[in-house]
Amino acid sequence: MTDLVWAVVLAAGESRRMGTQKLLLPFGDTTVVGAVVRTALASRAGGTIVVLGADRDAVRGELADRGVGFAVNNDYSLGMLSSVQAGFRALPAGARAAVVMLGDQPFLAAGVVDAVIAAYEEGGRGLVIPTFGGRRGHPLLIDLKFRDEVLGLDQADGLRRLMRSHPGDIREVEAGDANILRDLDTPEDYEGVKP
Repeated sequence: MTDLVWAVVLAAGESRRMGTQKLLLPFGDTTVVGAVVRTALASRAGGTIVVLGADRDAVRGELADRGVGFAVNNDYSLGMLSSVQAGFRALPAGARAAVVMLGDQPFLAAGVVDAVIAAYEEGGRGLVIPTFGGRRGHPLLIDLKFRDEVLGLDQADGLRRLMRSHPGDIREVEAGDANILRDLDTPEDYEGVKP
């Protein structure tokens, strides 16, 4: 069934707070977004779609020949939900769920993605969220029975509206990993993890 669960990597942002395109910053032997895509490909997800927006040609070039598909979000300036929507539109018809991964979480382990997928496969819930110390993080898994609802969400509400509308369909999974709460937004964030 894992081939029916796809990873959707959000890589469309402008990186305004970083002051430069953070996705292309060096991270180990690759870049920030390269590390995230490597995690997606190492996970049990059956395929990976990368959503491009700002600096799309450079980001696409960085990920060439990695075996991922691409979606373009021309409305990336509207925020993260617009990228989720672009990714959902690009998913194949047979996909049953999407694991939404942030392009600026290079320290996320494939095992966390796998744990979220496993919790979904155990059945019963259409929204799976990893937690650490009682706080919710990423990646978020969304059953595609919610596809039309996600596509109709208002940009101002984001995915919070989906969560509020379906509290009984949420399963939280303790990830045992604080990295689900970490992303890279500022130069200080990057200095703290720069390899």
